[in-house]
Amino acid sequence: MTEYFIRRLLLAVPTFFISTLIVFGIVQGAPGGPLEQQLQQLKNQTAEQGGGNSIGQTEIPPSEVAKLERYYHFHEPFFVRYLIWLGLWQRNELDFSVTIGEARKIGGGKRAVVEQPSPGQFRVLDANDRTKELDGWEVEMMEIEGEAPQPRLVKKAYAGILTFYFGESFQYNEPVGDLIADRFPVSFQFGLIGFILAYTVCIYMGILKALNHGGAFDFGTSVIVFVGYSIPGWALGAVMLVLFGGGSFLDIFPLGNFQSENYLELSFFDKFLDRAYHFILPTIAYTIAQFATLTMLTKNSLLENLSKDYVRTAFAKGLREKRVVWVHALRNSLIPIASRIGGVIGLFVASSYLIELVFNIDGLGKLSFQAILARDYNIVFAFAVISVILLILGQMLSDLALSFVNPRIRFK
Repeated sequence: MTEYFIRRLLLAVPTFFISTLIVFGIVQGAPGGPLEQQLQQLKNQTAEQGGGNSIGQTEIPPSEVAKLERYYHFHEPFFVRYLIWLGLWQRNELDFSVTIGEARKIGGGKRAVVEQPSPGQFRVLDANDRTKELDGWEVEMMEIEGEAPQPRLVKKAYAGILTFYFGESFQYNEPVGDLIADRFPVSFQFGLIGFILAYTVCIYMGILKALNHGGAFDFGTSVIVFVGYSIPGWALGAVMLVLFGGGSFLDIFPLGNFQSENYLELSFFDKFLDRAYHFILPTIAYTIAQFATLTMLTKNSLLENLSKDYVRTAFAKGLREKRVVWVHALRNSLIPIASRIGGVIGLFVASSYLIELVFNIDGLGKLSFQAILARDYNIVFAFAVISVILLILGQMLSDLALSFVNPRIRFK
């Protein structure tokens, strides 16, 4: 088994790079990205200041376009941008315009001056002591359409997802890692509650349905779970808000958010009750679709095992019905369910974009959905990386769970 998981880990490396490369290409190629948005804002500002007859006819100075392209690394080829995003290629950590021979501030209380001893050669010196060169700084010429190249003072560094740097959000002007960390607790609680409810209730209900196959309980619960399965979670959430959120009928639950305004002033126990109260409707909307799948999977798997010879043999030996069902048959019936257990590793991103929008919950789902609409590349890329990693690890966890549930399974 050890060799099998080593091979899976080795296979995960090309899978990760190919998946992220595809996502990177799709997102970078989509129109309306941050570069286009910034250019449109400059056109609007220029038009308002009288720089053109209309927005469509306003021209932006080539130097401003070149600066924006450098900021978003669009002056680099596509594959280089991908390597920069990964952290395998140096990015411009600091990038300043500079005039040859003139000192300028570079941060940290330091000042630098660029000298050009010969064409194409530059030296970056400490402005306070021109006998010392500043390490880590270099000069690049910024190409400008229709104009002479301009020197830029840059400091490069390896910073990307492989170094746990997800970049800055163009929409929020904050580090993407901080945005995800702020919304992580909400989505984790949301996903954890849904997972526990789905697996505990559905497995038990599936067992009861199998033991009462064809009866009134089996028929009634089947109607309920399939009706819930046919309704999208976000649509069910909107209906529940109308019915129970003071929309048109009962005013029982809050209209949205995941906690009250005075949440921080409450005691620990009251905070727990407040969160539980706010999570009731969103949790129902999120888990309702899983009920049909897990319930029917458990029922059909148990029915199949109850009809096998080893169960008949156990009954013939005089074993009690509860022991035969709950020990022998149930253990083998859990094999299909164990194959889905890998989804537990994705609890901290377990959320639905539309459900969080309906209930106005500031979780990871809502953050990623708004990032897609705003073409906020760095947030979208961060979620793509997280999703790919969790998918790979989840599949490995499912295989491991299968080997524990069924010792006959041997991975080679």
